[in-house]
Formats: sequence, structure tokens, C-alpha cells
Amino acid sequence: MAADAAGLERQVMAAVKASAARGDPPLLQAAEAARCAREAAASTSCGLALAEALVANLCFAHNTGAMWKLLDQAMSSRLVHPLHTLALLTPRVVPNRRQQPEAYRLYLELLGRYAVAPVYPERMERKSMLAKSIDDAMQLAHRYGCQHLDFGHAIILFVLSLVEMLIDCILDDCGLLNISTDEHDNIYTKKNTNFDGKRQLDMGDEHRELLRRKNILMSIEAVEKATASKIAQVFLRLVYLNTPENFNSLLRKLQLIGALKSKNVLPAYNLLDSLTTNVQNVISTGYQLDRSRLLGVLVSTQPCSSSAFSIFGAGKGSCWVPFDMFMENAMDGRHLHAISSVEFLTELSKTLQVLNRATWQETFQALWISGLRLVQRGPEALEGPFPHLYSRLCMLLAIIPLSIATIVKEEADKLDGGMVSAIKGELVSSLQILVQFSGLLSPPPATVHFANTAARKAAVLSDLKSGNENFYGYSKYNSPIKAVGNMLHLIVEACIARNLVDTSAYFWPGYVVPLEESSRAQESSWSSLTDGSPLMELKDALMVTPASSVAELEKLYSFAVSGSEEEKLAASKVLCGASLLRGWNIQEHVVQMVLKLLSSFLPLDSRSDRRYVQHMPMLHALILGISSVDAVHILSMYGLVPEVAAMLMPLCEIFGSLPPSDHRSCNFEEASVYSVFSSAFLSLLRLWKFHRPPIENALSRHGVFVRSELSLDFLLLLRNSRSALKNLSNVSKSSILQFDPLFQKPVYIDSFPKLRAWYFQNQACIASTLSTVYNRPNVLHVANIILKIICHKVSTCPPCVQSVNPQSTSNSSMGSPPPGVKEDICQWPTLPAWEVLEAVPFVLEAVLTACAHGRLSSRDLITGLRDLADFLPASLAAIVSYFSAEITRGIWKPVMLNGTDWPSPAAMLPVVESEINEVLALAGVNINISSRPRSVMPMLPLPIAALISLSITVKMEEFSHLHGIIGQGIEICATSSSWPSMQIIGALWSQKVRRWHDFIILACSRSPFTRDNTAVAQLIRSCFTSFLGPSVDGHSCYVANRGVTNLLGKTLDERARLVVAPGFLYMRSCQLFPDNNFVCEEILKVVIERARTLANDCSSERPAHLRSDCMTLSDASSLVEQISSLAATMLCHAGGVNLIRLLYEHILPTLLLSAGEDKLGSAGHVCSLFEGYALAYVLLWSGASIWGVGETSPAYASIYTSKRQRIVDRHLEFMAKVMEGNIVLGCGETTWRSYVLCFVGLLVDFVPAWILEVKLETLQKLASGLRKWHKGDLALSLLERGGKKAVTSVVESLL
Repeated sequence: MAADAAGLERQVMAAVKASAARGDPPLLQAAEAARCAREAAASTSCGLALAEALVANLCFAHNTGAMWKLLDQAMSSRLVHPLHTLALLTPRVVPNRRQQPEAYRLYLELLGRYAVAPVYPERMERKSMLAKSIDDAMQLAHRYGCQHLDFGHAIILFVLSLVEMLIDCILDDCGLLNISTDEHDNIYTKKNTNFDGKRQLDMGDEHRELLRRKNILMSIEAVEKATASKIAQVFLRLVYLNTPENFNSLLRKLQLIGALKSKNVLPAYNLLDSLTTNVQNVISTGYQLDRSRLLGVLVSTQPCSSSAFSIFGAGKGSCWVPFDMFMENAMDGRHLHAISSVEFLTELSKTLQVLNRATWQETFQALWISGLRLVQRGPEALEGPFPHLYSRLCMLLAIIPLSIATIVKEEADKLDGGMVSAIKGELVSSLQILVQFSGLLSPPPATVHFANTAARKAAVLSDLKSGNENFYGYSKYNSPIKAVGNMLHLIVEACIARNLVDTSAYFWPGYVVPLEESSRAQESSWSSLTDGSPLMELKDALMVTPASSVAELEKLYSFAVSGSEEEKLAASKVLCGASLLRGWNIQEHVVQMVLKLLSSFLPLDSRSDRRYVQHMPMLHALILGISSVDAVHILSMYGLVPEVAAMLMPLCEIFGSLPPSDHRSCNFEEASVYSVFSSAFLSLLRLWKFHRPPIENALSRHGVFVRSELSLDFLLLLRNSRSALKNLSNVSKSSILQFDPLFQKPVYIDSFPKLRAWYFQNQACIASTLSTVYNRPNVLHVANIILKIICHKVSTCPPCVQSVNPQSTSNSSMGSPPPGVKEDICQWPTLPAWEVLEAVPFVLEAVLTACAHGRLSSRDLITGLRDLADFLPASLAAIVSYFSAEITRGIWKPVMLNGTDWPSPAAMLPVVESEINEVLALAGVNINISSRPRSVMPMLPLPIAALISLSITVKMEEFSHLHGIIGQGIEICATSSSWPSMQIIGALWSQKVRRWHDFIILACSRSPFTRDNTAVAQLIRSCFTSFLGPSVDGHSCYVANRGVTNLLGKTLDERARLVVAPGFLYMRSCQLFPDNNFVCEEILKVVIERARTLANDCSSERPAHLRSDCMTLSDASSLVEQISSLAATMLCHAGGVNLIRLLYEHILPTLLLSAGEDKLGSAGHVCSLFEGYALAYVLLWSGASIWGVGETSPAYASIYTSKRQRIVDRHLEFMAKVMEGNIVLGCGETTWRSYVLCFVGLLVDFVPAWILEVKLETLQKLASGLRKWHKGDLALSLLERGGKKAVTSVVESLL
């Protein structure tokens, strides 16, 4: 090969000399050389061979001006590839730039002319050959650590290498390269590194020395000109997006350029500034600069919090409405969450910070304000079995600080220390500015003591810091200082506890104003515990006082682990007391200790039953402690539902397999086998929709799931996947809660045969009626014994209820009872709980059938069910499950609620119906919930009547344990029956518990939305009206009351009557809507109407004297973001990830393809523009709110983000097919173009991570369609963000 190359060089030079001798111009000389190369080399590589021959002769055997002119002509006429030629020249000329200054100057001229010259190879093999030749010449793959370089990567790294080389030459020639330690130092500057630009060199005459100095300036001009080129900036941006480590190397070298100014080496300051600006523009410049032309009108690029949004919109806080709606939705205790609110709020914060183009200070401030509004909305005077104020304070003082801590840690991992302190400075600023919101900082009465304590702590420390000796030595607990605190003091303490801010916050101006107090505060009981006081003497005080530090918790935990039996029991109760509910500063540590203590009894060991019985009181206390409404909700907010389920399953298995010690009825407050089992079993069932069949109400008309109900299988799958993720070091370090490694083992339902048997029996009973033939006679015998006991207790005629499966009574296998069952009809059998539960459905079928046929009175039925529930409270789950399933079959006749056989709601029913109608009307829903004439006696189907009558008999002290089960059953019965029953149920409950009246009315107000799409549509429109203001005759009407406060309300009980804001009612009802497809279509319809209204507000067709109040196009297009944020949030909460999938794949494409009189694009040009713009924003906000804008945590991705790639790719493929003409649209062309341009532009601006996941073929089709619309810049920006796979496509489109 070397001999062939040398021979070609001689032939080329001979041909050149012969042509020059004939007097041919340089172009003809170059053509003669090319002819010679074609004869000697293959046609595909003749250009490469010619370039190598010319450069080899030029450097430096024939280093003449004529040869440089010949090379220039060959490059301009494309006889040789310019980029390849420059790649060959660079390693030869640059290292010898001082010995050959003339050659270096001519090289710089060629570099400025051809550095980003177009390339015209037609076939892929030519591109591959060119890439390989450039790589071989410049050693790019070795230098940048690449295994293989395709054409695109070879070109962009070549440009990067040239820029780095020129900068290195400038630094080297000015004596600054020796302070650079970059791993990418240019190998072409290694020679003569001792050169000092100020020192006279003895390397030639003065002319050449002057030329060398001029070359330094020319190098600056060349690199500034190259980086100013649009093509070069695109190439460098590709480097920045795909290999940021290489681009960071360039930035570090660029920082050294600033040293040239300080040393006064060069006068070319303007060029140096331009060079720096050009490289910085690579990072900051993207498609967003062209957004002003997106619609052909001015589109606002200012942040959502700017003043334009407060003129016609709903105020500055409206861009953050997803925060408020998420927090309010998290307060709905009826729906538990499988993922931590910390995880979700973290991703939502990062999403809104991007979509709103906000700083972290604005984002943190919005979080605090939304949390404060949440607390102020807390219905403190509203009583009922729902999460109360403590859960709202948990969100403000624990969940939000933990979310911010996660964000700060993620930013710290990406940035250096200075930037970390900067983001913490933004957090401090967001806290200090809260002083301006005095109305939100007023603490609720229940938190006044905590706020004053926090303020007093700050006053004491600030006073000690100032050197006041009068208070020296006093602790924060016994100090005579008194201070009035507010919610800001609690927030700051929560941040200090998590190392987000330090105690310098106590010295903020006006943070605390101390007052003298004559009496000292009493010493804390927790302080006494840490000082060594006995636990048993302090347990009552510790139960009602939350711990203030982790050290106090660890002291208590030591008693729970190694104390006496009494101390273990007391410590368990204390841990689940005030510290769990109100210890917001350390709540995550309390939760971890409680669950760690509960998991200490795992894994299940069937040979150690005695161990479980021995610790039964402690287990009983722990399970009851985490079973309250607030405790379950707090665990759900920390995303621990799967973990709690995995801990309860073994306890259910072992205690359900143990026989009770006596025949007495179970008492929840006493530790026994049945009470521990019932507590664990009912707590387990509250964590998932046990009364629903797996796919009931889950299919849309498109045949896909639209509901995301928790099931036991899903919980175990989620828990096991989390455990696998936590075994990874990088994930476990970032996890807030850590558990024992033994608990990280997978848990499967097959490991618990008794629980598994009941689980499948329960599903079978829900799916179909009980079989008339059952192959387990022991179960039927137990059922008959229970029936006999029930009949004996409630009737003087035991045979009134027919026995179970009478056809089989003559069978010999039924003749003897199972072990442990005595034929005593006065005593309950001493059987394990699982055997009793297995027989309960047959008992229920028998007694319900007997009541329906008049053989058993209603009173006796309820009394018998109550006795069964008293004997084994866990049987309530079977009762609820059976009745819920039976009501869906529609085979039971209604019964008269006459007050004799069944309780009558007549006294309260008119009042309840009137108040429900009033609540709905105030929320903007005008329907009549009662279609029954007043003269008709109220009726309910028999299963509902039995269940509601049973629930009325529950004692209030037991209701907190049973409401989660009974409440779910009543809800499913009321929503599954076609009979209007919820107001009747509400009237009956109002008669039992009058202090819950408002809670009951609120719960009943949700019932119309479970079956009436008209009510759903009215509620949706009312939400938009309350948030944006009314729309009258197609124009916006300005009103003062709007925005987040008007949407969600201030407080539920702010007046004498119950007032519910439409947004609050929507958040409490949206998961009960019967048809989420209808919800989505209705929301989109309102969005389109609002978009047309904004277009009309901008119309110039009004009379001249009315145009002064016209909205500008820029402001109107900006307000679309507020509409879209509300619409997207409503969609996400109504149907979750499955509805967003439907929106992308079915609903929105169908809307765009639909034709008709009211089709999209039929309302005029400006209206069509705004329709497409609004739909694009709704689609992007919806997806981003669920999937996030970039890479998400593994736990979040497993539930939400995993399907993003496929869904987005399908939608963009749909767009590409329409643009190719393969699909015919039904909407107007203007709407379609506006929609596509806006959506793609938003993808480029806000969620480039989504584009990375899209197939290259789809991106190329979409980019091709955009170019046909003369949107080349948008097409280029789309491909730029396609990742490494799209680099070659971008390069080819530019060259």
C-alpha cells in the first residue's frame, strides 16, 4: 500500500508539472491530477486518493503558492472532499505552524472556507469511506473514546476537533496552554510548547516572526468565524446533546481564553467575546427563539408567572394549579396510592418547572403556597371518618420538604458545590417571601401550640446567640421566653430537620419577636425519657406528644426491641401515637421504625407459632396503631401500601390458622387470636379493592383498561419490583425509607396457602353465584353450625332457615363435624378463622334467601349478622364482598323502609335531598337527584338494606377499624345498583350520627356523578368557569373571583351551610365517573370552546370604539397554557395513565379525523389556529404530568413512565402518516397545521427526552413533512434531539 501511494504521488506531481508547463490554470491542473488519480485508483476512492497525494506533496516537499491554489481549486470543484482534505492537512500543518507560518496561514484560509462545506456523496459506501478516512487522519475514535464512528459522528467530532485545535493553538502560542490539564489537549500543539508569545524567537527573519503573530489573530478570526456558522453550531449542539463530556472539555478550554484579556496578550477582545458567545449559544439556543412564528402570530415566550398572565387570566398562581389539585386529591382517603407522594410530587415539580419556564425559587414558592392553601382548606370542624388536618399538615411539613430535598440532591449530583449552594439560596428566598402571604400563614387552632413552640425555640437560640446571659443555660423547653408563631415557623423547622436550611433562618429580619413570660414551660416528657426516666411513667404523656428528634425515637425504639414485655407494648403504642400522626419533622423516621418493628416478626415460620402468640399484645398494638384512618392515609402518602400488605399477609396466615382460646366474641381492644387476625385481615383488605372483580368497570369502549384499581396481585408485584430495585446500590442510597435486607426477599401469595384459598374463593363468589354442589363437606358443616347458632339466638324456631346443601345431608361424610366443632348450638365453634371465613358466604346465601322468602325477619337477619361480626370481626369482609357482588346481579327485590321491618329514613330524607341539591347547585350542577314522588315509601334492594342496617348497628368506638371495610361496601353497592340509593343511605346515617351530617352530605353529593353523564358535563364546565371566569356570547367575561381559590375553595365550612367548590367536588368524584371516554371528550370540547373564545377576544372585527379592550394575540395564546394545565390535570386525575394513553392513541386522533358541521377548523382562521394550539398544549401537559419531562426514578417509571415511548411514538407516527397523505383528515387544514407545529415545537422546547425514545424512521418522516411546509428549522430541531441514532440524519440534512 505504501508503494502504491508513493507511486500515485509521483504520477500526480508529474501530471501537475506537465500541465503547469503548458501554462494551464490551477483548475485544469487539478482536473489533470484527478484524471491521473482515476486511472490509478478505484472510482469510489479516487477523490480520497487524490487528496492524500496532493497533501503529501504539499507538506512540505512542494510547499508553493501554486500548489495551494491547485488544492483550493480541487476542493472548490469537489475533485477532492474538503473535509477529508482538511483532515489530512491538520496533523501535518498545525504542529509545524511556527516553522511554516506561510503554510499555516494558507491552511487557516482553507479552514475558514471549507470547514463546514457541503458533501455530495450519493451512496452509503462513499459516506462510510469518507468517515473512515477522516477518522484515520484525525484519530477521532481514539481521541474521543468511540468504538466505531458513522458518517454523522465523524463529521461532528471533526468539527469539534478543529475548534479545540484552534483554541489550543491560540493558548499555546500565547503561553497559556501549560495551565490546561484537559484530557483532550490537542496533540497538534505538543511541539515547541516552551514558546512565549512575548519572547523573541530566533526562528527566522522579522517578516516571518510578524507573520507568526498575525497567525495568532487569524486563528482567533478563523475559530470565531467557524463557531458563528449555523451549521457548525448545530454540529456542536449535537456534541453537547449526545456526548456532553466532550463538550464540557471545550467549555473548560474556553474558560482559559479569558486569561488572554488579563495578560493583555492580544488586542482582539471583541473576537474573543464573540467566540465565547458563539459557544455559549450552542447551549442556550434552540428552537424556542423561533416560537414567535409558530402560528404566524406572536406567541408568548415569557414565563407563566409574568404580568401578562394576571391581566386576563386567573392570576399568577394559575400555572401551578396541578400542585393544588394533586395535593387535594391526595387527601381523599378512599383511594390509596401505590407510589409515594414524595416521588410523585418530585416529578411533578420538575415537570412544572420546565413547562412554566420557571426558576427553582418560583417552583418552591408555588409548592409552599399550594401546601398552605391545602391546610387552610382543611375542614377542621367537619367530623367524619376521613383524613383530617394532620394528613394535610403531613403534606405541607413532611412530603413537600422531602420532595424538595430530593430535588436538591439530584441537582447536587449534576452540579458543582457552588451551584448547589445557589439552589439552596433559591429555597431560602422562597421561604423568606412567604412572609407576604400573611393570610395563609395563620395556623389552624390545632397547630397553634406547635407553631408557638417553634417560634419560642427560634427566639431562645437567637437570644443566646446575641449573648444575653439572662437566659444562658435554659433549654428550649424550660425557657421563660414566649413567642407567637405561625405556619412559616413550622415550615422552617421542617426544613431545618432535613438539612435544607440551617439555623441562620432564626436571624431573618422579623422572623420571630420574643415576648417575656412569667412562668417557665413544662419540661418535655421526651426529654425526660432521654435523660433516663422510666418509660412506663411517661407513656401516657408520650402518647399525646410527638417526638422532636431522631435521638428520642431511637431511645424509644430500644425499649420496643429489648425492653420488658410491658415496655415493648408501651413503646409500640407510643410509636403509633402522636409521633406517627403529628411528628412531621421526623415522620419518615417514625414510619420506618413502626414498619421495621412490624417486619421484625417476619419471615413467616410455621414452626414458631408460640413466638407469635407470645408477642401477640405487641402485634395487636402495632396493627391497631396503623389501622386508623389518618395512619393508613399517611402510610399511603409515603407509598408504603405494598410494603404494609406484604407485612400483614404472614400475620393473617399464621393467626388465621390458630384456634381461639375460648368461645367468647372477639373484642378489638383485647389481644386475642381472633382480634389480631381480624385487625390484620381487615387492614390488609383496606389496601386494595377486595370487593371488586379484577376487570369490573375497567374496560372502555375501545377494549382497554381505563381504571387503575389496586389489587393484591398488583401490590405484590409492585412490592417485589421495588425490592429488586432497592438491592441496587444507586437506588437504595436515594431511597427515603430503608428496611432490613431480609425483608427485601420477594413475597408471593402462593407462600400463604390459607390466604390464597380465601382470595380465590372471594373472587369466585364475586364473579358468579355460589355453586349448589360444593366438594368440601367440612365447610358446609361449619356453615350449618353457624346457621343453627344464629337461628337459636334470634328465633324460637330454629328450622326457619334451610340448611346449606340439604341434598347432601344424607351423605356419610357430612355425618360428623370437623375437628374442633362441637354440636352445641349455644356456643360458637373454636375453629381457626380461615375455616370460619370459608363458610361465611354459604351462611350469607342461606339467611339472605330466607329473609327474601319471609322465613327470617329482617331484625333477626341483622341480629344474626351482627352476632357473626361480633364473634369474628373479619367476617365483615366476607359480608361486604358477598352483598356487593349480589347487588350487581340485580336479582333481589327491593324492600320497604317502613320503620318496622327496616329502618325508615323518612324523617331526614327530604332534608338530605334538599341539601345535596343545594351543594350541587352551588358547585354549578343543576339536576334533581330524586325522581321518586314524595308519596312513595323509600325502598332499597335487599342486600343494600341489609348492609346499611348492619352498619348502623356498629358501635362508634369500633367504627374507625371497620369503616374502611363497610364504607367501601356501601359505596360499591350504591354505585353498582341502578336504584337511586345514596340519599337514602345518607338519611339513615344522618339519623345515627348527627355530628357527621356535613360529611354525609358531602359523600352523598358524589353519587349523581356515578351514573349521570349530564351531571359530569355540568361539573366539568363549572370547573373551567370557576377557574377562568364565565364565557358570555363567545367572549370572556372578567370577574374578580376566579383562579385556584375559586376552583377548590377556601374551606368547606366557611359559612353556616356546607359550600363545596366545583374543583373540590370534581377531585372527590372523578374516579367514580362511569365513562372516562366521555369525560375526556367533554374536557376537550370545553378546551376548544375556550380557545375559540380567546380567538374572539382578539378579533379585530369589533367596532373601532370597542377595540381598545381587545386582547393581544400574545396574551391570548399565553392564556391557553392555563386552560391546558387545568384540562390536563383534570384528565390525569380522572383516568390516570390509562386515560392519557387513550387520549394519545384514540381520542385525539379520532377528534382530528372527524368531519361534520361542528368539526375542528370550521370557526374561522384565528379560531382554527387557537384550536390546534390548545389541543397541542393539552396533549403535552397531560403526558408530561403523568410521564414526567425526562428521566424519572425507577419506582415512578415502573408505574407511569414505562409506556411513554410506545405511546408517543404511535402518536408521532399518526402525524407522519397524515402528512404523507396516507390518512385523510376531517378537521380543517389550518387547525391541523397549527396542532402539528405547536405540538412538535413543544416537544422540542420542553420534553426533548421524549424525542430520544422515538424511532428514527418516525422522526425522519415527520421532519420530511415539516420541510414540505417550509418549517426546516423545526424539522432540524426535531432531529437534533433524536439522540445518537439521528446524528447522521442531521448532518446529511445540513451538508
